[in-house]
Amino acid sequence: MTRAVLSLGSNLGDRYAHLRDAVRGLGDAVLVVSGVYETRPWGDPDQPEYLNAAVLVADGVEARAWLTRAHELERAAGRVRDPARRYGPRTLDVDIVVVWTDDGVPVSSEDTDLVLPHPRAHERAFVLRPWLDIQPYAQLPGHGWVTDLLRAEPVAADLARLAPRPDLLLDSA
Repeated sequence: MTRAVLSLGSNLGDRYAHLRDAVRGLGDAVLVVSGVYETRPWGDPDQPEYLNAAVLVADGVEARAWLTRAHELERAAGRVRDPARRYGPRTLDVDIVVVWTDDGVPVSSEDTDLVLPHPRAHERAFVLRPWLDIQPYAQLPGHGWVTDLLRAEPVAADLARLAPRPDLLLDSA
């Protein structure tokens, strides 16, 4: 059994439907889903704004299985990767932020296709803020309390630009 925090983002097509379908696609593995936040693009500003959310999931799988599920959800949403625009627009992006074993030990991985914890999560308000919705006392292994990370620049400046979208609710039903 592993637990994981997944970060969801979409800025092409029906952004809300892509997030909603991803959550539903995770099925019974979903424990709790964050609120939805509208955010400016990160790393490549010439694109539409994103909708972002986070999901806490648990299942009897190894850490790598979460990556497989993430790619399946992205494919189902019609995601096309553009190697020339690493942070470019996408129908759906599913990142594995952190994975824990059944006894609560964070999983560490340096594989080129699965680095855990996520190597840039500590820099991204659009990952950290939704995560607090689902785990108010969250800690990012190797970086500390999520609340502290959100207070530090440049993340704090990005946090000020996140717009909660209480009109958009996600659930796994």
